[in-house]
Amino acid sequence: MKALRIFYALLVLFMFGSANAQDKTEKVQTPIETLLKSKSFEFIANTAIPLSGPTKDLVGSGYSITFSPEEVISNMPFYGRGYSGMALGRDKGMQFQGKPENFTIESNNEYQVNTDVKGERDTYSISISVSSSGYASLTISSNDRGTITYQGEIVKIQR
Repeated sequence: MKALRIFYALLVLFMFGSANAQDKTEKVQTPIETLLKSKSFEFIANTAIPLSGPTKDLVGSGYSITFSPEEVISNMPFYGRGYSGMALGRDKGMQFQGKPENFTIESNNEYQVNTDVKGERDTYSISISVSSSGYASLTISSNDRGTITYQGEIVKIQR
């Protein structure tokens, strides 16, 4: 009889111990992960880092890129080298809009977002590394201009 009680006590302890182990491995989705997986978010730029030349402070400038499943809208400055005949007065920085193609989001220790956007005059490849706190590094490559990197943060769309 005493052995039966010990057996039941061990059985109950084992069952509760297993439930706790499962709870610890269950991953809780962070607010940044939820925002990124919605594919609707905004990157607010704080710093521009061109391939050549000094770093540019952009805090408070209002430069941003808005992402949604239907459209990417970029209002970013460009500091760097143009490769093809950009007429004077036509250069408006990294300002473009278009439908995102190959929109992927991967997560490991940080989140990696990649997409391609075909604008009116160029095609842009956008890559973003995002920390769990929302700070991000965004790199834009295009056919007609040098690659440029921006530091900033990912936020909910402000509009």
